[in-house]
Amino acid sequence: MLLILIAVHLLSKSSKAAPLSHPLGARAPTDSCDDINNCRTLFSVLWGCLATIFACTWVSVHPNVPPPDQSRLQLFWRRLKMMLIDMIAPEIMVGFAARQFWASRELANDLNFSTSQAFFFCMGGFVSATGHPIATRGQLEDPDLGSEFQKAIRDINEEDIVDKSKGDALSKGVALLQGLWFILQTLARAHQRLAVTQLEVATLAFAVVNIFIWLLWWNKPLDVQRPIVVGPPTPCDKTFHVQLPRSERFWSAIRGFSEDDYHPLSSVSVPLFWSELSGAQTGKEEFILLALVGIVFGAVHCAAWNAMFPTPAELWIWRMSSLVIIAVPPGLTFLLARAGMFDRPRSTTAVIIKLVLPLYIAARLILIVLPLAELRSLPASAFVDINWSTYIPHI
Repeated sequence: MLLILIAVHLLSKSSKAAPLSHPLGARAPTDSCDDINNCRTLFSVLWGCLATIFACTWVSVHPNVPPPDQSRLQLFWRRLKMMLIDMIAPEIMVGFAARQFWASRELANDLNFSTSQAFFFCMGGFVSATGHPIATRGQLEDPDLGSEFQKAIRDINEEDIVDKSKGDALSKGVALLQGLWFILQTLARAHQRLAVTQLEVATLAFAVVNIFIWLLWWNKPLDVQRPIVVGPPTPCDKTFHVQLPRSERFWSAIRGFSEDDYHPLSSVSVPLFWSELSGAQTGKEEFILLALVGIVFGAVHCAAWNAMFPTPAELWIWRMSSLVIIAVPPGLTFLLARAGMFDRPRSTTAVIIKLVLPLYIAARLILIVLPLAELRSLPASAFVDINWSTYIPHI
C-alpha cells in the first residue's frame, strides 16, 4: 500500500496543470502560480485529501470480532459500514473507541488483565468451548464459572493476541503520521497565506478527530477475524444471532449496550458496536467527550468561514452546515443531561433526537459534497505549493 501511495504521488508531480481562475474578484493579484517548479496539480490536491481520508477512516477503524464463517465480502461490508459511519458521524466512532478504552482500563486494573487481553475481551475475542462469547462483566463475576474464565484469559499469551492483529505499531504509526503530516501541511499553507481548499478543510477535520480514535485504539488488535476459545463450556446450547430493532441498534451504537440488550449465551458473536460498559460510562463522561469532539469537528469546518466559494449561496450553505455540526452534539448532550436520560431516551427526548439527527446527517452530507463541487473553480493560489525552505534556518 505504501509503494502504491509513493508511486501515485511521484506520478502526480510529473505533470503540471494550468491554474483555474476564480469567478470572484476578491483575491489579491499575488494569487498566482508563476513558478512552475513550485506548483501543484488538481490531481495532487485531490489525491492527498483522499489518501488522508482513507487513512483516517478505513485504516483507523478497528472492528469487533465478527461472527464465524463470514465470507470476504461480508467482512468487507462490515468494515465498510463502520467507515461510512465514521465519515458521516465521527463522534459515534470516537464514543465507541472511548467506551472500549475505559472498559479495558477497568478490566486491567480490577482483574489483572494485560492491556491486550482487556481489549480483546471488550471486542468479543474470547468464546467458551461451546462457541458463546465471553464478553460481559457478569460472566467474569459469575460465582460458578467466573473465576475459571478470568484465569483462562490471564493464561492467554499476550503475544498470541497481538499475533492475530493485522496491524502493528509501524503500520498504525504510518497512518497516524499521514494525518499529522496533512495537518502540518494545512497549517503551513495558512501561515503562508496560500488558499486552502474546502476539501482540504474537510480532510483536516477528519484528521484531527481521528487522532482521538488512533490514540484510544492504539492497543486494540486490528481486523481480528477468529476468536480464542477459553474456559469451560457454557451451559446454554441454543445459539442464534441477536437482532435488535434498528432504532435500538442505532441508540446502542451511540450510548452502548446494556445487559438487557445483549445476551452473550444466546449468540455466537458480539454486536458491531459492542463494548462492555465501564463505570465511566454510567455517568456523563462519554457524552461530554462526544460534545467536545463534535465542537472540534465543526470548528475546523468553520475555519473556512470567509473562504472563497464559487457562489455566495455555497458559502452560506457551508456556514450553516458548520454551525449545525457544532451545535447538535453539545445540544443533545445538554438535553439528555437535563432530562436525566443517560441510560435510555424517553418519548419526548426520542422525538427530538429523531428530528435533529436527520438535520445533522444532512449537514454532514453537505460538508462532503460541497468541497468536491468547489473543485470546479479554485483560486489560483490553491495551486501554489508550500515553500518549505522558509522554515529551514539558512544564511
